[in-house]
Amino acid sequence: MSRRRGARGRRPARRRTTRRAGRPLLVTVIVAAAASVFLVVLGLLTSHRPAAFCADDPQAYPPFGVQGWRGEQLENAATIVRTAQGLGFARDGQIIGVMTAMGESSLRNIAYGDWETSRVTNPDGSRTSSVGLFQQQEWWGTVEQRMDPATAATLFYERLAKLPGWQDMEPTHAINRVQINSDPEHYARFEDDAAAVVDALSGVCAGRG
Repeated sequence: MSRRRGARGRRPARRRTTRRAGRPLLVTVIVAAAASVFLVVLGLLTSHRPAAFCADDPQAYPPFGVQGWRGEQLENAATIVRTAQGLGFARDGQIIGVMTAMGESSLRNIAYGDWETSRVTNPDGSRTSSVGLFQQQEWWGTVEQRMDPATAATLFYERLAKLPGWQDMEPTHAINRVQINSDPEHYARFEDDAAAVVDALSGVCAGRG
């Protein structure tokens, strides 16, 4: 009987030891979780726009790019931004132009379009004739005009300016009305990237106030 009582008396002690052994692990988990939350909040509080660069100086563009867009793509975006500025379009209009070229050509001035890549035809069955940054078809202008980034951007903005209330539309819907794309939501995925690129190209250029 005494052995049984002794065995019974030792069991609570083992339970207490187990609980005590688990406490440091629990404290460690709680501290690690709190630290993670703190770092996330700190990152949000200290985040800011990326550095801005002079749009006229491709040598100043970050070699790692902006949101994955780099080199020739940033140069073409800069042309769109400068063209928009020259025509009186503010940041919202500049973003729309860059969004459009991102969605149409990945910001590359390509000499081919949907017909060559996917055999896409117009509603009347004719071949599409889109080329350039904005993938504009022949009714937009000559091949030379559509293949010149600044001229192509001008053609786009001239039509955007004639669209009543474009500033109040979702950017992708305004673009759709200009480009006559079959999917009005096609350009939405590029809005954040376009905003980042436009902001990155908004730096003051040397010699300008």
